[in-house]
Amino acid sequence: MTDTVDAAELVANTELVASPTPAPIAFTFGDPEPVLDGRDLAGYFQSLWNGSYYEPPVSFDGLAKALVSNPHHESALRCKTNILASCFRPHKLLPRANFKRLVFDYLVFGNAFLEREQNWLGGALGLRPTLARWTRARKDGACMMMIEGQEHDFAPGSVLHLMDPDVSQEIYGLPGYLAALQSALLNEAATLFRRKYYRNGSHAGFILYMTDAAQNHQDIDKLREALRAAKGPGNFRNLFMYAPNGKADGLKVIPVAEVGAKDEFLSIKNVTRDDVLAAHRVPPQLLGIIPNNTGGFGDAGKAAAVFARNELRPLMDVFTDINAWVGDEVVAFDPYVVDVDPVLAK
Repeated sequence: MTDTVDAAELVANTELVASPTPAPIAFTFGDPEPVLDGRDLAGYFQSLWNGSYYEPPVSFDGLAKALVSNPHHESALRCKTNILASCFRPHKLLPRANFKRLVFDYLVFGNAFLEREQNWLGGALGLRPTLARWTRARKDGACMMMIEGQEHDFAPGSVLHLMDPDVSQEIYGLPGYLAALQSALLNEAATLFRRKYYRNGSHAGFILYMTDAAQNHQDIDKLREALRAAKGPGNFRNLFMYAPNGKADGLKVIPVAEVGAKDEFLSIKNVTRDDVLAAHRVPPQLLGIIPNNTGGFGDAGKAAAVFARNELRPLMDVFTDINAWVGDEVVAFDPYVVDVDPVLAK
């Protein structure tokens, strides 16, 4: 009869009693683990009060670091930011540079904070975004920002909080690309693995397997020194082995690179790229991606028009809510039109 033993229990059980007739053991590794270790997703994404401010549902530091983990992830976010900034009409209270930072914070963190600087009469002197990575919400609805480990409180009512809504809490927003973040990190892991694989020379490595008894020890030492000298930079070198009276299979070369060739590097890169672009909903032809098929991605102009209506227009509507808060039309956009700039065409 076969006993089924969990792998963790088998590892913990360090004292094994020998049996004259060992019974067969079947190993089980438990059920597949979900992304969040079986915890409820809604219960994980919530804002906790730490006694001073509400903690974000996800690490803003982690989102900032993940920005550079994948080229398609960062490129898609910057593509939206640059297009919105190019369509924005600068205002004396909100320059284009401040608006661009506000948009980038909103897309990366799902949250953007805009501070209104007031004069002594209560009028607005200017609008500037606070760094969303370090800005937090308090219980009274006010906001604070962490500056060099110190809490800096903003004046009540001086900060507007724009957020991408979350279904589990209303304190902070969440970016819409979280579902593809694992794919972005997998893309990075595949790239780092391949980079280390090439740096340590495994792509050109091999095992020299010798069983020929016709060789003396001095010949083996010379061969070992030649192999050691060929390691590192310039490892693409040729070796000559002279084996008099040797057997046909007395010396074998077993390539190590065959193991690394089976990791489907290109497949992983392409699949994770598609996941990231699907989450950002940015047409690949707008990011300079070369199509793999002969038909291509289609007309870039038509793709840009659909992208502008389905993605850019809703984002513009989010930032026009600033006008009601300020009491003036400080946010306005020119239509997004794909045409040839006469200055660039010269």
